[in-house]
Amino acid sequence: MYRIAVLKNPIQEYAWGSKTAIQALLGLPVPSEKPAAELWLGAHPKAPSEVMIEGEWQSLEKIIETDPVSVLGKRVAERFSNKLPFLFKVLAADRPLSIQVHPNLEEARDGFERENRLGISLDASERNYKDANHKPEILCAITPFEGLKGFRTPEAIINLMDKVSISTLADELSRLGKEPDGSGLKHFFTSLVSMDQARRERVIDEAIRGAERFINEDRAFYWMVELNREYPGDIGGLSPIIFNLMELGPGEAIYIPAGELHAYLRGVGMELMANSDNVLRGGLTPKHVDVPELLKIVNFSPEPVRKVTPSGGLPGEKIYATPAEEFQLSVISVANGDPFISERDRGVEIMICMEGGGEIKDLESGQVETVEKGKSLLIHSALGQYQIVGEAKLYKATVGITDQTRQ
Repeated sequence: MYRIAVLKNPIQEYAWGSKTAIQALLGLPVPSEKPAAELWLGAHPKAPSEVMIEGEWQSLEKIIETDPVSVLGKRVAERFSNKLPFLFKVLAADRPLSIQVHPNLEEARDGFERENRLGISLDASERNYKDANHKPEILCAITPFEGLKGFRTPEAIINLMDKVSISTLADELSRLGKEPDGSGLKHFFTSLVSMDQARRERVIDEAIRGAERFINEDRAFYWMVELNREYPGDIGGLSPIIFNLMELGPGEAIYIPAGELHAYLRGVGMELMANSDNVLRGGLTPKHVDVPELLKIVNFSPEPVRKVTPSGGLPGEKIYATPAEEFQLSVISVANGDPFISERDRGVEIMICMEGGGEIKDLESGQVETVEKGKSLLIHSALGQYQIVGEAKLYKATVGITDQTRQ
């Protein structure tokens, strides 16, 4: 089997996806009939990528099971029980995603085992935990990208809510002012997501009428109106003045740890995470929302948006460093006459070309594979050093703590 292998990747057709972005990347007709929300590159049991072996497509999950040391590397195989520890995605959002949070490792294991004991099917709509893994993640913008990430400070929340004159939340806002910390935020948020329907409707109506007056003054008010249009009657419509509104330019990235509420609103990005599909939702969705379980795992400390600045790496490579040991994201840029040459000792890698084209060559065996926009490749750990030439930009996923995971 070639140590540089071409991947065929599944597309998730969620309703919030784009009818043009992923399709154009892959050279498919645009606009498409159905939205393409995520392109999955990896070995998640729900939707593994496939690799061409002896003239037929085979599951990457099964290929790794057959020879985990060759594909993953000895130490990665040992550390992660012969599993690929990350899941790589192209995410394309034309509509807002749900407000959501991911559990830490202990919470994921406990939740997964509990729901198994209760006999809840893995594909049941009310299932919270689809696997026993946590899901820290990084998102790097390909196009201008907007989202919500973490709580604003209590002072900022109160000021924004006063501006839109939400008198029906006077008691909650008064308490938040007297308790301007994580405990106060927990009580305030719990009150919002737990209130009865009649009061919720009054709060939303008052808030949206107030936001419409300032729609051109602050992007948060624009998004309040937009979210209410998409999800009328959902208390998540207030989220842009509760959570930090983030705006990323192409190449800018953010890291989402366990417990941090967030929602992606619009844009195309590369997403890299631990190999999990665990999501607990808090609003802006027709899907299952489990408020008590959500409240158990949310971190209520106010945190500003901190962007991940790329740095380091080999010539032609920039690395987006995070605390996660399961993954590391980097971007490789090559120009004619200025190739990228990898290290000799390296772990498993998955990469996708987002711009341009060229060639990748196994410097030991001489195997050459073309590189072109939309094409993705699996680079086995058993391959030593490779070279990329041409005029291209590629995003690369590998395991996080490289000096501990090489063979």
